[in-house]
Amino acid sequence: MPVTLASIPDLARLGVDTIIDVRSPAEYAEDHVPGAISLPVLSDEERARVGTIYKQQSPFLARKIGAALVARNAAAHLEGPLAAMGGGWRPLVYCWRGGQRSGSFSTILGQVGWRSDTIEGGYKTWRRLVVDITHDAPFTAPVVVLDGNTGSAKTDILARAAARGVQVIDLEGLANHRGSLFGAMPGGQPSQKAFEGRLAVALAAIDPARPVLVEAESNRIGRVTVPKALWLAMVAAPRVTLEAPLDARAGYLAAAYADLTADAAALAAVVDKLRPFHAREVIERWQGMAAAGAFAPLAAELMAAHYDPRYAKGRAKHGPERERIVQADALDAAGLDRLTGAVLAAVSELNPR
Repeated sequence: MPVTLASIPDLARLGVDTIIDVRSPAEYAEDHVPGAISLPVLSDEERARVGTIYKQQSPFLARKIGAALVARNAAAHLEGPLAAMGGGWRPLVYCWRGGQRSGSFSTILGQVGWRSDTIEGGYKTWRRLVVDITHDAPFTAPVVVLDGNTGSAKTDILARAAARGVQVIDLEGLANHRGSLFGAMPGGQPSQKAFEGRLAVALAAIDPARPVLVEAESNRIGRVTVPKALWLAMVAAPRVTLEAPLDARAGYLAAAYADLTADAAALAAVVDKLRPFHAREVIERWQGMAAAGAFAPLAAELMAAHYDPRYAKGRAKHGPERERIVQADALDAAGLDRLTGAVLAAVSELNPR
């Protein structure tokens, strides 16, 4: 029977074992409930075919053909990915609007003997809850922004702060992107809708009475956009700014971007994107450093000539009265532990609640 979701946390409270998205693969790829698996009851081609028959020939004929396809695909799922499920397995099924596709598949699962439920309103209900929390609701928790030049280990500090119980929103992690021309990560970025879904889950877990630490970002991280309410809260927030020596940042950055430096062609292609900003001989020198494997010196030059001046320009827009500067003596494991402690002390100063 359909279950009603009134908020994002309701999903976790249902106690189901598996969330199943029975929409077509293209629908699932664009966005889905976080953690849901894809078991489509109609392929992309089958969905298009049934829809065309519905509109151009007959709704009855479309439903009859669709039912046969759903039954065939459901049988493949029962004999394949669901074959090992025991009698106590509890699935939750959804489709676009909680209608025929999810209802049909859930009925089949119920006939097997599993306690199968559907989501009232399907994916559209989930998407409405995501929009409510990411776009429509104001962001009320006190925000502290973690700032600092490229290579100052901001993302690492966020993770260490979270491990110490601090509320953190890791926007780069949610966007699967490190926030610069060099920021692409394996697996690529989620769609805007999928990014907002991940963010919604993070926002729903926030205690509004406690401060939230967020890394300084532009309003775009790669190809996704930070929703306006959170972005405005970040712009107005006090800042903890990390400062570290250039050589320490260069070494840290070379290690952090090992996935990129391991792909010579990809690294060369990214360096080439800087041509509009720097003289030809500068780009050629950087390309030579990349080809020679001089990654730390390359990182140092990129920061000194490209990234640091741009960070300084952006930081000048924020007044110093609500900023705490934290100096890093080293960016190895021990240094990062010390730096995390200093950052948390600064957060407490800025937000004593």
